[in-house]
Order: sequence, then structure tokens, then C-alpha cells
Amino acid sequence: MKLEALFQQQTALPSIPKVVQEVIESFNNDAVSIEQIARKLAADQVLSAKILRLANSSYYHVSRTIGTVDDAVLMLGFMTVRTLVISTGMAGSFKKLPGVDLKLFWRYSLDTAIIAKWLAKEVKLNAEFAFTVGLMHAIGQLVMHAGMPEQALEVDKVAGPLDARRLDVERTSFGYDFADVGAELARRWRFPDEFAQVIKAFPQPLLGTYDPFAALIHVAAWRARAEEHKYDADELESTFPAEVAGRLGLSLRTFTEAMPPLDELSEGMRDMLD
Repeated sequence: MKLEALFQQQTALPSIPKVVQEVIESFNNDAVSIEQIARKLAADQVLSAKILRLANSSYYHVSRTIGTVDDAVLMLGFMTVRTLVISTGMAGSFKKLPGVDLKLFWRYSLDTAIIAKWLAKEVKLNAEFAFTVGLMHAIGQLVMHAGMPEQALEVDKVAGPLDARRLDVERTSFGYDFADVGAELARRWRFPDEFAQVIKAFPQPLLGTYDPFAALIHVAAWRARAEEHKYDADELESTFPAEVAGRLGLSLRTFTEAMPPLDELSEGMRDMLD
């Protein structure tokens, strides 16, 4: 199935709540205020509850209870709240997909986002952007399973969703991969162009015009896969994307010695997508 045909399938393109669409569009609107966003969110009970739960989670170590959405938005910051709203909207858009363990998918995606955020701070890049695009980088897999379930399940037999060979198998089978699909989804959901560019480039970030964010997501995704597969020291060393990491000034020791354990980095955040 061609890429355009995939997006013409009624099941492929999930609908997202109006408030989520408005939050996505706020990326392109410099005039939008944090108060406007807080008002919209306060009207949505599910999102309000998630935002308050995150603001009061151990991840942020607040000294007092955050009781209102306004306070939570001010404390968490604009980018974090936008990320929370978008990720909740995306997670809620795909209810059940044949052959997809959604809990595993979102755990892996969130781990990629958390690692990308930590790495971005290390290399002086925008950490909140890295987090958001890290969370979205594999969303194309869900679109493919929703829009072409039989073909996607055939690919699953050769290379599962977290298999490093997955992208190559998809390109061989369809002429495009889940990164291409995710980039197209980002465009259709009206994210800024840079989101689509990074998602499309992350599988082979040293091809074409180099984008440090694409390289960042590439190595973060590697580390998140390693976490799920429980790689030992030899497996970490043998699979480490050294050339990509080197462009960012990172080494294997960044991940084995400098980076805190993932459970510590993600403390309180995994509740976000439940």
C-alpha cells in the first residue's frame, strides 16, 4: 500500500480531541498565553486530573500540594503541559490495535522521550522539543497497524515493533517506513515543520542534511530498546550507534556511567500515559 493510500484508510488517521488539536496549533501561535491554555484544559476533566497528578508526582518534588490547573500549568511550564496534553491525546486515539502491545509501545516511546530530554540538556539542545518529538518518533507504527493491519502483522512476523531491523523490513516491503508515516501524521496534525523533519530523519540521521535532534532521537531510541530488551554490557557495546553518538559528542560511557538509571529519570512520568 502506498503512503498516500494508507492515509486514505478511514481507520488509519485517528481523531484527536478538540483541545488537543488546539494545543498542537499553539506551537505555531506566538500570541497564545499560558492562561488561555490553562482555561481550555480546566474544562477537560480527564486532562485536568492528569496534569494535577503529574504536577504533584515525585518527578517534580514539589513542597506543597498543587490544587488547581492554573497552578499546575505555571509550575510545570508551557512546553511540559503541551507535551502532556498531546501525548495523552495520542495515547487515547489508538484504543486497541491487533498485534500491538500498546502499554509496551507507550512505555518505550516515553523512555525514548525521557532519555532524549536528558541527552538534550547534556549537549545544550532544546530539551522540551527533544522530549515531545521523542514521544512521537514511532507513532507511525500505530498508524500502519491501524490502516493496514494485515500487512503490518506480516512485518511483525519478521521484525517486531522494537526490533532494530523493523525500519529496513518496512522499507523493503512498502517503499517507506514508520518514520515516513509518523512525519506525514505530524504534518496532517499541523505540528511545526521541524517535528516532521526530525521524525523522518531519525532512522538515518547522518544521511542528507544533518539535524542534531534526529541524531539525538536515534541514540535515545537505541537506549530505550536496550532497556526493553535488557541488554547486558556486551550487547550495549556491540549495538551502540557510535558514529551517530560521536556527532553529538557522546560516547557509550555517557549511557553506562553518566546517565542516571531510567527508573530514576522516569519517576512519576509513566503515570502520564496510563
